[in-house]
Amino acid sequence: MMKAQTGDSRAYEQLLRELDAWLSRYYALRLPHAAAQDARQDTLLAIHTKRHTYAPSRSFGAWVVAIARYKWIDRIRDASRYAALELDEDIAVEDHGGAALSAAALDNLLGRLKPAQESVIRLVKLKGLSIARASGATGQSAALVKVNIHRGLKKLAALVS
Repeated sequence: MMKAQTGDSRAYEQLLRELDAWLSRYYALRLPHAAAQDARQDTLLAIHTKRHTYAPSRSFGAWVVAIARYKWIDRIRDASRYAALELDEDIAVEDHGGAALSAAALDNLLGRLKPAQESVIRLVKLKGLSIARASGATGQSAALVKVNIHRGLKKLAALVS
């Protein structure tokens, strides 16, 4: 590595070949084949990118092992994040059919109201806005919002019955 840092390309090529062989063995013992190959490539790239950080006064082996270990941990984390689960045919699935039908029926009923009544009922009764905020959103006075809600709910009750 010291020769590679000084620009000796032959030394660097030899170093990469030796590291490639060592990393292949290192990851073969720790990861599935595809993940081991990816980790090996990631590690070689990291070593190439960070080669300027190696200090010749320190152990080269310890430096490489540290990088390899971090890349191994990254692979394990990735595997746990994206682990595939087998789907069982007996998985409980909530039935939302009734809610969907109710929402469609409500939309149909609200569509039969005057637009001013429909909009304030959606804002106040369904979305939870205050009378004042519904008034500001629709341009209706607060008193008119209350009247339209009252009349709209009365008409909805008549339509349902």
